Amino acid sequence: MFPRFLRWIFNLLSGFLAHREVEGLDNLPESGPYILALNHLSYFDLPFVFGLIGGENVTGWAAEKYARHPIFGPILRMGSGIFIDRGVVDRSALSAAEDWLSQGKIFGMAPEGTRSKDTQLQRGKTGVAYLSHLTGTPIVPIGLFGTEDTIRCWLRLRRPTFHMRIGEPFTLPPLDPKNRTASLRRDTDEIMCRIAALLPPEYRGVYADHPRLQELL
Repeated sequence: MFPRFLRWIFNLLSGFLAHREVEGLDNLPESGPYILALNHLSYFDLPFVFGLIGGENVTGWAAEKYARHPIFGPILRMGSGIFIDRGVVDRSALSAAEDWLSQGKIFGMAPEGTRSKDTQLQRGKTGVAYLSHLTGTPIVPIGLFGTEDTIRCWLRLRRPTFHMRIGEPFTLPPLDPKNRTASLRRDTDEIMCRIAALLPPEYRGVYADHPRLQELL
């Protein structure tokens, strides 16, 4: 009940306080398991995304520091959020994500691992690729932009425009058993380039000139 209530609240608030432009909703598979991989620009990303495609079958990782936050902590627990210690390899959080996907559900992750302070895509971490290989689940890329302007627009008594572009699901090729590290980096770049392809050029950051992005475009 709590995730559905949370989705209703987020959908109501983001629809009232912002304009929303969404493309590619038909790219979402009818059911899980799959991983949502998205860029992260603002604290408003979560309400925007969860309000549109959240629910009792959707969760993701949240930084452990928010577990004790008086506002974010309860909200994340209502959404079944899984807290992760980003400073180490958190086996407990990884196991919880694996178990969630094994139940045929949907897991959301930001490969960058944190918010971008300058709107530019940062070099992705290998967690999404690793979890996808571990569980054999496809990945759905999502590009977000516009949420970073929320406060500035509100201060000017304007409604910001939140953009969400959802790409086609894809699966990663098998890992090279002789060089897993290089394979995970290759797959992470593939994930990030697919996200970058959904974003305007000024948001593509370190992937702007990546050869794979040029192929996708």
